[in-house]
Amino acid sequence: MTSNRPELKRAINRFGFFALAFGSMIGVGWITGLKDLFGQAGPVGTSVAFLIGGTLMVLIGLCYAEAIQRAPVTGGEVAYSYLAFGTGHAFAIGWCLALGYFAVSAFEAVSIGIVVSYLINVDYWPLYEFNGSTVFGSHVAIAVVFTLIIASINHFGVALATRAQTVLTFLIVILAAAFVIAGISRGSVTNLTPAFGSTEMTTALGGLLAVFVTVPFFYVGFDTIPQAAEERTEDCSTRSLGKMLILSIVGASLFYAAVFLSVGMATPWQSITDQPLPTAAAFRQAFDSGFWERVVLLVGLLGLLTSWNGFFLSGCRVLFSLGRGRIIHPSFGNSHARFGTPTAAIVFGTILTIAGATLGKKSVLVFVNVGSLCIALAFLGVACSLAKIRRMDGTQVTGLRRWLPMIAGAGALFIVAAMLVPSSPAVLSWPVEWIVLAVVPLTGIAFWFLASKIRLSTDENTRRELMLGD
Repeated sequence: MTSNRPELKRAINRFGFFALAFGSMIGVGWITGLKDLFGQAGPVGTSVAFLIGGTLMVLIGLCYAEAIQRAPVTGGEVAYSYLAFGTGHAFAIGWCLALGYFAVSAFEAVSIGIVVSYLINVDYWPLYEFNGSTVFGSHVAIAVVFTLIIASINHFGVALATRAQTVLTFLIVILAAAFVIAGISRGSVTNLTPAFGSTEMTTALGGLLAVFVTVPFFYVGFDTIPQAAEERTEDCSTRSLGKMLILSIVGASLFYAAVFLSVGMATPWQSITDQPLPTAAAFRQAFDSGFWERVVLLVGLLGLLTSWNGFFLSGCRVLFSLGRGRIIHPSFGNSHARFGTPTAAIVFGTILTIAGATLGKKSVLVFVNVGSLCIALAFLGVACSLAKIRRMDGTQVTGLRRWLPMIAGAGALFIVAAMLVPSSPAVLSWPVEWIVLAVVPLTGIAFWFLASKIRLSTDENTRRELMLGD
């Protein structure tokens, strides 16, 4: 290993990795995005779509678990793509993934204002209209403050970030279990009708598909584990990383299904879809009290912070990997001398998050859809990379494991196609979502050419050593 290879501090144990992944997946979308989910597929349809999506994520997660064994380094997908296909593919996958992560970060920055404004009125200082919704200066200010907090936590070390993640994740599990049990015990199965959002089969299936294709956005977070694999403690093996990854996906699947069913059962779901935060409104109506409503909102705020922290950390690690390999400007691959954190990547992620927060409330679904597409492309890249790596090193695999890359890749490709094919009910909407999507290749082209001299001056042996540590 070269002596001048920038490295990040090793400080994450096994439970820290689980908290990082599970907390990242939970987020706040089940509060701020429930109106669209139930409106498309109903409570049962939404639960079914998430369970099917969770099964696909487990298959993709098994691909990650195997890939981690081969390249347990910062950057995850970037390293796998580089190992299999080289520099160009590594950049394409890494850039899609980084902007997908920061789309989630921007989603959380917008969502924090939505959740806070549900508790107290903070709709002050209207600035402009975006996509038919007023953007308030107060919401932007809240987003900026919390973005700087998240950035600061990540700057002062991964140990601080994972300790905060662990504590918050523990609180989420305890409080969520309480309100789910309360909602199901107090609720009624009859409140779930129509279970799939419509009694008309074609409409119901279309709604189910529309929810299913957003699953990568809601489940992305398990891949925070490979992003930070290089920062594991000495007693944390690469094998245990794979176990924590799969366990976190299963845990998130159960969480989502339980929450959606409890909300649907608590009160007739059609009576809450016109509310700004239907999940909280369901418990307010069911119990005619603000107590459980506040519990739901507290869990949402905690989930927002854990998700935000995890994705921000992961996006910075992807940029660090690209910079360390001199695929983009090497300043992104430098680590802070004292804290061992990727300073330039943190600054860049902060700027992108704040920029996204200026788009206001109506950008929530935009970030969900565009982020899902970027992340699904990265999942497809991992499946292809693993298949290629197996062929390169002559690995013989039997049983279901043999078909994992193909099954996972087909699932990811289906999601990508569903969001791009014009006749699909889940296609990206014109023009806003397509315009936001265009930011990904346009900024990628700019970063690629700006670093061309540095990239071409680095021989592949040096790059391989910088990226993979061998």
